[in-house]
Amino acid sequence: MIDRTAPATDSPTTHARRIVVVGGVAGGMSCAARARRLDETAEIVVLERGAHVSFAGCGLPYHVGGEIPDAESLLVQTPATLRASLDLDVRTGHDVTAVDTARRVVVARTADGDVELSYDALVLSPGARAVRPPIEGLASPRVRTLRTVEDARALRAHVETGARHAVVLGAGFIGVEAAEALALAGLEVTLVELGPHVLPPLEVEVAHPVTRELRRLGVTVRVGTAAQAVRAEDERDVVVLDDGSQVAADLVVLSAGVRPDTEVFEAAGIACERGAIVVDDHGRTSAPGVWAVGDAVVQTDAVTGARRPVALAGPANRAGRLVADDIVRPGTARPLPAPLGTAVVRVGELTAATTGANRAALDTAGIAYRTLHLHPNQHVGWFPGARQLHLVLQVRAGDGLLLGAQAVGHDGVDKRIDVLATALRAGLSVADLVDLDLAYAPPYGQAKDAVNLAGMVGANVLDDTLRLWYAQDVEEVLAGALVLDVRTRDEIASGMLPGALHVPHTELRARLDEVREAAAGRPVRVLCASGVRSAIAHRVLAQSGFDSASLSGGMLTLRAALGDRAEDVLVTPAPALV
Repeated sequence: MIDRTAPATDSPTTHARRIVVVGGVAGGMSCAARARRLDETAEIVVLERGAHVSFAGCGLPYHVGGEIPDAESLLVQTPATLRASLDLDVRTGHDVTAVDTARRVVVARTADGDVELSYDALVLSPGARAVRPPIEGLASPRVRTLRTVEDARALRAHVETGARHAVVLGAGFIGVEAAEALALAGLEVTLVELGPHVLPPLEVEVAHPVTRELRRLGVTVRVGTAAQAVRAEDERDVVVLDDGSQVAADLVVLSAGVRPDTEVFEAAGIACERGAIVVDDHGRTSAPGVWAVGDAVVQTDAVTGARRPVALAGPANRAGRLVADDIVRPGTARPLPAPLGTAVVRVGELTAATTGANRAALDTAGIAYRTLHLHPNQHVGWFPGARQLHLVLQVRAGDGLLLGAQAVGHDGVDKRIDVLATALRAGLSVADLVDLDLAYAPPYGQAKDAVNLAGMVGANVLDDTLRLWYAQDVEEVLAGALVLDVRTRDEIASGMLPGALHVPHTELRARLDEVREAAAGRPVRVLCASGVRSAIAHRVLAQSGFDSASLSGGMLTLRAALGDRAEDVLVTPAPALV
């Protein structure tokens, strides 16, 4: 039993404690390094199965594509440098095969046989292993995962020796990064995803611009389908999809997700939940003197309360530090924060990012929410280089508490998502965003930053100044309401909803009788390009007695939500309208 009331101290311990860390990289090495800084007398041993104990796993796709030409650049530390700087005993090639929590002993398999090592404190950071779906032919030498430096080197070797066709199975963050890297290296790439769109954690309207960018890079995107088999042939493999189509591949990247690598520890009696290690708010497991961090640990979502592993480097690094604090200074160690799942990815010229919960997670949790869509510029429009970024916020119905945010665009995405992640951690409401004092100069932002604007839109929604309708409701709206398109005549030439009445917003006040006659008692649902002019039109209509609502995010969001169906849904206006 740990005495959590003991004060923090830097005085020497009566005997040198032995801290054994299983697994390096993010969580394990962060814990080991912090423990050394807090306790100079401890014996700290790191057991790592692989050849590299500290490498930049997030950089692997960029070596595959050649953007990082030397794989050695990905090696952050080596056993020698860690011994020299932190006096850590790092042992690579040590695969832990058993833990005896009663005797406080671990057993590791090495090239020279099994070794047994006792511990005073044990930290489990085994990470996760790639999911290998039941697909025939995955044993082909042309099929690789992308989890280690060796994986990246092997895939890079395929590229350098003349590979021309690649198939990536799975369009999560790693799969999309791998597809981008291979396309930029000049390969013909097919990206296959079982779900309805790439980057499944993203909302469909955020993911669709990513799909367009992948296609611009030359990637063939196949969604709603999966691989059935990989058939090895002399010159190349053939990937057979479940729709019967076949894709030739000189290399196949398997990126179908990960699962916690915890069988050894579960067999030792350490409590697990759906394969992930159960820990308390200081990273302590069910076994005395044993902590766990990283991809293999169950975490409680900060927004929804869902329990699941979070396979991200940032939370693992920070958890490792906090676990070391709990081992060495248990009286003052801060608890591990619940994760928000903040993540970002580059795809060609675009950046996409997310923090907090998406609509699917909120629906599953039964949390009532409102969605906000905005398309502001990343900086003032009159300064060269202004580009739109597309921002989606989820806020709790009633009080507007921030629940999640996503964005995609050419510039400024990471900045806004980081601000919103901070606001989420602080428990701010959407209306609080109005008052954030953010840096402004023309090359960097606007006097009303995109985050401030999101707060203004949210505040208007909360107090019913603005009523919204949504792209996913378009069929219902077309069936029971008058759609009022307030864009200009030039704009509607690119397509409009069938049956919509076109009245430019600058003409609306003078044509209210025309709108009333066309509505014939039906609700009026307004749209423009981005939601700004339709919000103005909504205020005119609402104050004139209409049942009115503005399309959240306008035609930009509608097209993104419809995706490839947009051209089937939208119609070309009659010549008289344009």
